[in-house]
Amino acid sequence: SLNCPVLSAHLMESQLFGHQRGSFTGADAPRVGRFELADGGTILLDEITEIELSLQAKLLRVLQERSFERVGESATISVDVRVLATTNRQLRDEVGAGRFREDLYFRLAVVELQAPALRQRRDDIPELLAHFQRQTCERLDSDPPEFGGDAIDLLQAYHWPGNVRELENIVTRAGVFGGGRVIGADDIRPWLMGLDETSNQTDTSDAIEVGSSLEEMERRLIEATLERF
Repeated sequence: SLNCPVLSAHLMESQLFGHQRGSFTGADAPRVGRFELADGGTILLDEITEIELSLQAKLLRVLQERSFERVGESATISVDVRVLATTNRQLRDEVGAGRFREDLYFRLAVVELQAPALRQRRDDIPELLAHFQRQTCERLDSDPPEFGGDAIDLLQAYHWPGNVRELENIVTRAGVFGGGRVIGADDIRPWLMGLDETSNQTDTSDAIEVGSSLEEMERRLIEATLERF
């Protein structure tokens, strides 16, 4: 696997294809690249949209011809590798903006899997909650944090800008600060982005005053819905 965002273009080329000793400053020893290591297996390119355009062209050649050269070497190496690529962006939008090569997109998009965001599958929250509770129990060597019904309702109404990782962090935080008690909605509300610590955002009845016109009620209901989601 290779985490693409953490490396510069030059270092990423070395990581992908390897290099010979002395091929650039700091290359004190030869390196075998990830594609060569993955020969006969699978390579995962995590956040592939972070790869610069110049390196995307070299990556396209590997996918098309199944061959490459190490940095600083002219001998061609052939490999048989399955490529998995992930991104948190819309690849077609990146292609349209000129940040991702169109030919590389079509070469990669053989089998495309879309993982819906947590806010699009709120019914999964109780099961994910139970999974992270078990993980937290093992990590902290303590009883798993327990969430009350009002807390679970709040979590299912939340918009989850941090996706599943945010839910995992909240469960871990509950394990650290819970102290063996049941975690309620008031406990976790300050941990959620965009929610007032003292008010329940899932209750919109106070937003509509008695005697309001139908048009005013409709406007306030729309605003409350936009705020909640």
